[in-house]
Amino acid sequence: MTIEIWSDIVCPFCYLGKRKLEKAMEGFEHRDSIDVVYKSYQLMPHVKTEPGLSINAFLAREKGMSLDQARQMNEYVTEQAAALDLRYRLDNAVVANTLRAHRLLHHAKNQGKQVETKEKLLKAYFTEGKNIDDRNTLLELAKDIGLTNSEKVLDSDEYALDVREDILESRQLGVKGVPFFVFDRKYAISGAQDLSVFSKTLKQAFEK
Repeated sequence: MTIEIWSDIVCPFCYLGKRKLEKAMEGFEHRDSIDVVYKSYQLMPHVKTEPGLSINAFLAREKGMSLDQARQMNEYVTEQAAALDLRYRLDNAVVANTLRAHRLLHHAKNQGKQVETKEKLLKAYFTEGKNIDDRNTLLELAKDIGLTNSEKVLDSDEYALDVREDILESRQLGVKGVPFFVFDRKYAISGAQDLSVFSKTLKQAFEK
């Protein structure tokens, strides 16, 4: 069975959804027969990387809300993450465009290391306060994972078309937001829903 996941690296609920799916898979007897594939999606493709801008100020500007509202929103998702043993440190998050990181994910997919790369990118952004649009940061991450030929990818526009095709496909499927999980093109889950929803859908999709 193949599970396709449309998500963005700076999407807090995408990390929550990833962890919930993984927890559901831990208790699933056929987990070794599941292939997880991450698809590119950019919540805000127009965003420019701004290392000096706080995530609260960024959200306030982009969403037309106050700083207090932005802070409360981030505190809420931080609490949600903590319940899944994820440590969000959004005060240190670096506002970044995600195109380059998505291209690296396609590169990792071709080397069979996409899931591991996705996890490291999410942790880099949400926990470690790293700039996921920075070439050297991504090269270091790629080296840690064991990806080869990453310099060539990051110094070009390689896989940019793959990113655009993923986004186009999401529109064709009617995806309105992420995370969005598709189970063998039979069932779908929109958002980081309850763990029970993931467990039930896994069973249903596999039986079909």
